[in-house]
Amino acid sequence: MPRTQKFDVHQEITNRIVDAIETAEDFRLPWIKSTAGSFARPVNIASKNPYNGVNIVSLWVAAFVAEYPSNIWGTYRQWQDKGCQVRRGEKSALVVFHKTLSVEETNQETGETQVGERFIARASSVFNAAQVEGFECAPETLPDGPLFDPIEKAEQFVAATGAVIDEGGEHACYIPGYDLIRMPDRKRFVGTNTSGAREAFYATLCHELVHYAGSGIMPTSQALCCNCRP
Repeated sequence: MPRTQKFDVHQEITNRIVDAIETAEDFRLPWIKSTAGSFARPVNIASKNPYNGVNIVSLWVAAFVAEYPSNIWGTYRQWQDKGCQVRRGEKSALVVFHKTLSVEETNQETGETQVGERFIARASSVFNAAQVEGFECAPETLPDGPLFDPIEKAEQFVAATGAVIDEGGEHACYIPGYDLIRMPDRKRFVGTNTSGAREAFYATLCHELVHYAGSGIMPTSQALCCNCRP
């Protein structure tokens, strides 16, 4: 029977950093995202202490990929202790911490048992402040309402699909595990040099509906989830 491969937290963090570098490209989202603060040194919500070592790079990469506006991070439990709730379907980032364990070792020369110490690396999953409800990030300057009028036929089409769509926040993705489409708030859409705000909104929504439709003909594990780049 094949041996289960041991999880290597350092290798996993390295893989995530490499993946972020390889997939980076010159791209402009058609909606407003808050990025101020994402490259400040990451800080833990519970201890208020800054992260150290490879954890700084790991959380910087996670913030860059998802374009989080905050440098504050915490575990699921730590956010709960602060009266906050991680939103359903949010993906965690990895940090590594080291523990010292006391172990009994046999001296090969004397045969005597002696107490020694070993350092082990453990992984922990953390979430950014932008991923939780109940935590106030830095205030943003956004339009009072959407910069476009809805297209009635498009709205009817979307409703007829039966898809569950959560509008709010600043991410666009389809979450297979919850069969849920998440869309940025409409007032965030400003368009690009090649599309207006209304075109950008419906193009993004239709993009996520493709993932939603595809999830019904393939295993959930293969269904796509993305930060939309139409």
